[in-house]
Amino acid sequence: MQPADIENRFAFHAAATQDKRDAHTSVRQQCRLLADELNELLPDSREKSVAITKLEEVMFWANAAIARAGSEAN
Repeated sequence: MQPADIENRFAFHAAATQDKRDAHTSVRQQCRLLADELNELLPDSREKSVAITKLEEVMFWANAAIARAGSEAN
């Protein structure tokens, strides 16, 4: 792994454009809608908790992809 890759992974990536801010908002909203639906559909269980946690991970990685776009280390 290159030092520039480490730098990119741990740097702060502010949403500098309205398009990026809107994309972050859209990801959060869509994940929230699915979380609400799963919460209603699934019985309370460990599996439900894991599903919701994994959805949080989806949100994190999707937003990381948006934030890091254009600043990837090659």
